[in-house]
Amino acid sequence: MTIYSFSQLVLNWYHVYGRKDLPWQKNKTLYIVWISEIMLQQTKVQSVIPYFKKFISYFPNIQSLINAKLDDILYLWSGLGYYNRARNIYKSAQIIQKQHQGIFPNQFTDIIKLPGIGKSTAGAILSLSLNFSHSILDSNVKRVLIRYYGIKSSLKNQKIEKKLWSIIELITPIHNSGKFNQAMMDIGSLICIHKQAKCYICPLSQKCVAHIEQKWEKYPIKVIKKKSPKKISWFVLIKFHHYIWIEKNTEKNIWKNLFCFPSFDTKKKALLWLKEKKININKRKEMISFIHKFSHLILHIHPILIDLSSIITIYEQQNIGIWYNLYKSQHIALPQPVKKILENFKKDIL
Repeated sequence: MTIYSFSQLVLNWYHVYGRKDLPWQKNKTLYIVWISEIMLQQTKVQSVIPYFKKFISYFPNIQSLINAKLDDILYLWSGLGYYNRARNIYKSAQIIQKQHQGIFPNQFTDIIKLPGIGKSTAGAILSLSLNFSHSILDSNVKRVLIRYYGIKSSLKNQKIEKKLWSIIELITPIHNSGKFNQAMMDIGSLICIHKQAKCYICPLSQKCVAHIEQKWEKYPIKVIKKKSPKKISWFVLIKFHHYIWIEKNTEKNIWKNLFCFPSFDTKKKALLWLKEKKININKRKEMISFIHKFSHLILHIHPILIDLSSIITIYEQQNIGIWYNLYKSQHIALPQPVKKILENFKKDIL
């Protein structure tokens, strides 16, 4: 198949079947597409949609985001995961204010310098918003190319990635680059999917090596994943009526700047901390433990509940934590496991 034939088949398919009604495809601007592309990194479209809508309702343009606090951005990101993306959005907004007079840049060389943006994301922002001629190469597009050309490689092979870049840059049309890129992502996420390729509706199946060989499942080569390490965390839940103590995490980890329960890697440390705070550990109750999975870690959470008869001062210093009101949701960022526990308490109270 010629380069022209490939791109034309993809564009023809897009005009009939491609996604055109996603929230970030309406009233497209550089800013709107940037936010959506950062949210879509390592996250599925359906999971992103409600977060995107809420985020844009709070921050409809770059100027409103520039004036935002990191805590506000993290609050809206709560539950979406990969919180470094939210921190990168905040850092980027500050850079745009200082270096680009508060206007989102429209040059590839400027965009790729922003935190959390690589070659593919920069290309997506420019092609999808302004139809500039740039290619993209996310995991979905990689899978389509590897199967179509019968490349025996995994998705994470750096040498093959260079080859895939040369291929996609060759077949991306100068005109309608945005539509082509959207179509390639759609084909990868809706048809040429990881577990069950739908070759019978794929516009590229006629010349696709994986389909011709009837061995789509062998492309790309599967890499045996290492077992995720396990970590134990003891959550201390200090409760007084409809208030629960939570504090801002200042450690350099995935939950940095988010509000969490006091947590410890051993039960002994948790109990010692309670003693130091002169909290009666005899009234403690160990709740049902549960697992929270990250992409790189399995966290075993063991909550310990302390039901106080009177409210206490846990820290003399201000701004370390708050007594979270279960009757009234606070405008703060919460990790998913903390959110889950608080929601369960809310149900019990209400």
